[in-house]
Parts: sequence; C-alpha cells; structure tokens
Amino acid sequence: TNSLKDHDEYRYAHPQWIVDYIRRDWPLEWAKVLHANNQQAPMTLRVNHLRNQRDTYLGLLKEAGIHASAACTATGVTLHKSVAVERLPGFSDGLVSVQDCAAQLAATVLGADSRHRVLDACCAPGGKTAHILESNAALKDLTAIDINPARMKMTKETLDRLKLKACLVTDDAADPERWWHGKLFDRILLDAPCSASGVIRRHPDIKILRRSKDIHNLIKQQARLLSALWPLLASGGRLLYATCSIVNDENDCQIQHFLEVTANASVIPIDVPWGYHTPNGRQILPGQMSMDGFYYALLKKSG
Repeated sequence: TNSLKDHDEYRYAHPQWIVDYIRRDWPLEWAKVLHANNQQAPMTLRVNHLRNQRDTYLGLLKEAGIHASAACTATGVTLHKSVAVERLPGFSDGLVSVQDCAAQLAATVLGADSRHRVLDACCAPGGKTAHILESNAALKDLTAIDINPARMKMTKETLDRLKLKACLVTDDAADPERWWHGKLFDRILLDAPCSASGVIRRHPDIKILRRSKDIHNLIKQQARLLSALWPLLASGGRLLYATCSIVNDENDCQIQHFLEVTANASVIPIDVPWGYHTPNGRQILPGQMSMDGFYYALLKKSG
C-alpha cells in the first residue's frame, strides 16, 4: 500500500491525509476537487454597491485596458488576468475590493437589514464585514471581533479605505464575558477558523503547513465558538456559520452536533442555485462556478 500512497501524493500533488479526507467526504468528486486545487484561482472583485454598480465598474475596467466579466454574484467581477490592486480603477477610493465569489455570498445569506444589530465574529481581515455594510447603507450597528491584532489592523484599513464604520473589538469571540455588553444580536456571522481546505488553490502552502491533527483542534475551537456565541443571539435571530473548508467534520457534522445539544436551534434551508445541498447547509467545492470551496449553514433561534 505504501507505493499506492506515494502514487496518490505524487499524482495529485497533495499530502496523503488531505487526499484521504477529500476522498472520504466527496467520493464522487474527490479527483475533480484535487485537480481544481492545483489550478490557479481567478482574481475576483467585489464592486462596492454604495459607490457604483457592477456594469459601471466593468466599463471603468475596460477603459483601463483590463479584461473582465460579470461573475456569479450580484457584486462579483472576474478578471481574465490578475493585476496589481493599484491598477484597479478607484481601488484606493473604495470602489472595489478583492474577494472570491464564495465569500461574497455570506452577506446575502446573512440577510441583515437596518433594524438589525449584527455581530461579525472572527471577522479579520474584514472582507465580509465590509460587504455586510456595503449591502446595507442604513445598517447602524455592526460589531466586528477578531482575536488577532495584526489582522484586526487589516480590518480597520479595509473599512477606512471603503469609508465604512463598525465597532471593532480585538478579543476572543469565544469568551464574551470579556467584551460583550449584554445587548443581544439579531444576526451573527461566525466565519469559523478552519482547515482552509477549500482555498488550497489560493494558498498552496496549506498543503505543507497543515497537519491532520490540526483538524481535531479546529473542530473543538469551532464548537467552542458556536456554544459561546449562541446565547448572544436574540430570539428569532439568525446565525450564519461559515468556513472555507470542504471537510465534513468541520461543516455538516459540526452543525449536526450543535443541533443535537441545542434545543432552541434549527436549520433554515439555504435555497440557492450554487453549491451542493447538504443535510444542514450548502457546500461549494473548489472550482464550482469558478469559486473557492466554502460551507454555509444558517441557524435560527426559537423561543
């Protein structure tokens, strides 16, 4: 079997443990996923709807001699060839950001509006935070928290460039006693720390830096965040659980376990044309509709 294992690693250019996970969880798709992981990811932009429309921005790109087309989200633009952000028209003025379409879906699925108090947990480097604010000019109350000071600095720089405001907190989202002021949230986005197995095409060093034992620790961290943040959600509120992983243990199994131990939690089906339907959410695999691998599950609090 050793020669077969060596053959797998060599043939698919992935460590054996990643091959094993993907083959186990996606028995019909695994070879396609590994192939997609080895392709170069497209450079995708998110047009800032507060400042301009996608068609207008496509016109600006054309004038700048940058070939691009509309991507599969309402705000998405795919460049035919990557360019330095300095070359993007209006980048420094906040007309546009770099963000994969799979990550652009979070704001839409979260469905926050101006009445809602919103928490963006594990928010850095702030792409989804910004998109939630861009999607709703009247949104008054968004708290964005992350434990990593350097990455929080990036969040602030992103919001400053886009001329957006949120209450930024550098602390452990899983320890609300340290930072929470007692007002319940109507919407929570938990962009949970994960194996990043869905974004290997953007970060090939994941193949070298990650170890299979990391998955176990990440699962514990995800569960800790879910149980710590759930009490902060108002009755009737929604929590969107997101990862850039394609490992079932971090995604559908994680949510299944949470549902089993949380009486007032139920799944809201995400009825969309993208990704695969799973028992508790939606899973996008790398390369599907040119997107990164991403998982979303939308939970509602009853009572």
